[in-house]
Amino acid sequence: MASTKELKARQAAPLATPGGLGENAVKDISAAMNALLADMFALYVKTKNFHWHVSGPHFRDYHLLLDEQGGQIFATTDDIAERVRKIGGTTLRSIGHISRLQRVADNDANYVTAKDMLAELKEDNEQLVQHLRSTHGVCDEHGDVASASLIETWIDEAERRVWFLFEAGRHGEEG
Repeated sequence: MASTKELKARQAAPLATPGGLGENAVKDISAAMNALLADMFALYVKTKNFHWHVSGPHFRDYHLLLDEQGGQIFATTDDIAERVRKIGGTTLRSIGHISRLQRVADNDANYVTAKDMLAELKEDNEQLVQHLRSTHGVCDEHGDVASASLIETWIDEAERRVWFLFEAGRHGEEG
């Protein structure tokens, strides 16, 4: 059985994952990707919150739309975190870590109209697209083609979510 001192030494040891990128590249890309990961978790929870609480005449359509979008957003989280680990970085470790990095604002309101839900999520996804593009630039700067390629797919997915949210919210109807 390992001593407390040995356990602490192992817990403090770096994760020496070989990634092929320089130390500065790993630091910069990991920081940008971890911020994206925090945003994805925050956007996922907000999307599911609205999915659970949507009401009104278009309930079924919005409920299904937000469920689909939440699933898509959540699916990116593992890919982002694993990419950070593949290049030799470390990733998020807690809800507190997410809250310190997230740029997507929470919405804890007791009631939000369906129209406002769609508009808020559209804006959040538009903001996410900008952060994805910025992170793509960091990856390009350091020659991380694999991360940049993944980000291109996530940009397309986020732009599709913006489109769907925009079109769904065009009715101008309260609901």
